[in-house]
Amino acid sequence: MKRIFIAAILLTAATSGAMAGGLLHNTNQSVAWQRMMARGATNEIDAVFSNPAGTAFIEHEGWTLSLNIQSAFQTRDVETSFPMFAYTNADHSTWREYNGKATAPVIPSLYAVYKRNRWAASAFFGIIGGGGKCNFEDGLSLFDASVMAGIYSKTAQMLASQPSLKALLDADALTPDMYSINSSMKGRQYIFGGQLGGAYQITKNLSAFAGLRVNYFNGNYKGHVKASLSSALTQKAAAAIAALPAEQQAAYLPLVQKIGAEGGLTNIALNTDQTGWGVTPILGVNFRWKGLTLAAKYEFKTNLNIENNTKELVTEALGEHSDDLSASMEPYKHGVNTPNDLPSVLYLAAGYEILPKKLRAAVEYHFYDDKHAGMAGDKQKFLTHGTHEILAGVEWDINRIFTVSAGFQNTDYGLSDDFQSHTSFACDSYSLGFGGAVNINSHMRLNVGYFFTNYKKYTRTQEHYLNNPAMPAGTDIFKRTNKVFGIGLDYKF
Repeated sequence: MKRIFIAAILLTAATSGAMAGGLLHNTNQSVAWQRMMARGATNEIDAVFSNPAGTAFIEHEGWTLSLNIQSAFQTRDVETSFPMFAYTNADHSTWREYNGKATAPVIPSLYAVYKRNRWAASAFFGIIGGGGKCNFEDGLSLFDASVMAGIYSKTAQMLASQPSLKALLDADALTPDMYSINSSMKGRQYIFGGQLGGAYQITKNLSAFAGLRVNYFNGNYKGHVKASLSSALTQKAAAAIAALPAEQQAAYLPLVQKIGAEGGLTNIALNTDQTGWGVTPILGVNFRWKGLTLAAKYEFKTNLNIENNTKELVTEALGEHSDDLSASMEPYKHGVNTPNDLPSVLYLAAGYEILPKKLRAAVEYHFYDDKHAGMAGDKQKFLTHGTHEILAGVEWDINRIFTVSAGFQNTDYGLSDDFQSHTSFACDSYSLGFGGAVNINSHMRLNVGYFFTNYKKYTRTQEHYLNNPAMPAGTDIFKRTNKVFGIGLDYKF
């Protein structure tokens, strides 16, 4: 069972977050983005994140503030076929489905811009990465399948060397119908970002931006897996031992008591906090000519290491401490550092006023260089390419008070079988968003938005499940859903 729990209990839920963007980034940092998506060419307050160089062209002189609150609800399900599941499924099927729920009920973002003549100073705070909270109440197929195979292998070796105990249990090895598995996983992961910068109008058509964002990682991962011998089998073995001579009872009773206790076959538990921080330099340019806006933003790669503060780490098998399991859990021991870099990102956007001050449209492209950002276990090397995103949106001012908009985003991650894992998987997708804005008065604007993501299922079949030569073949189907609501308020003074 040495390979069972490598990265298993550590629920890296945010590798693909409950929001939108690359594997490690959230790009929906405003309700205006929710309702239009392609905001990379905007010159409104949300340009602080989407097009920071565009803040130099904000029309209002003085302060503009914006507060946005979003709520994200996501499911992450894994459907698995594994031969040993047939032992305990009522219909002897080899398929099981494991359901995970990820929620981020309050996702805040705050913008501030001070504009004076050609200059604009801006600030931003938001959750720029992470998937919120995720909970697999019934564990994952990774745990069940690995535990089943591991127990079978270990007990087959043990009973082969102890024929008397083998006779008592009346089995060559323990199969899944002889014990129960209780497991639960939950995790929390957020990357908070605070950004400061300045933009300047170099000419009446061209502006540039330079700034920094400080990123702070905060996560917690808690889970357990307990495999316990069935009470009927424990009682049967105890009764058989009681009928043996005293010297044989002394030989077998302690072992049966150990493996017959709760978690006596396998007992794994983890509770760890993780923290870390890194700095992202940001550059941007913005060009305006009549109704056309061209914009670009580049975020440099951020070196981000996260450190464990482990409160609980239990690794026991067959009633005693397991050196193999302990070695496999080395990455999650107290004080260990793990890479969790934010990749460099290139944003390119073009916007055009089809009808001046009335109807606008925009298209956008994002590239996240995920293959060159360090991940735990060098997982990034299994990607076939970095993340590509294409966005498009349209916005219409119905009149001086009401605005409506809609948008589209398509995301291609460059996934592979070896990159995907039960605790951290992604699926290519497209998202649709829509919403509107209301100008309450000349100083205040209310934004409302909603978007949902349609994910492609990812199917993986392995000749040896989990790439473990001791395991039979198995198939996983990874599935996700995502819905995000938002409301925001812009204020000028």
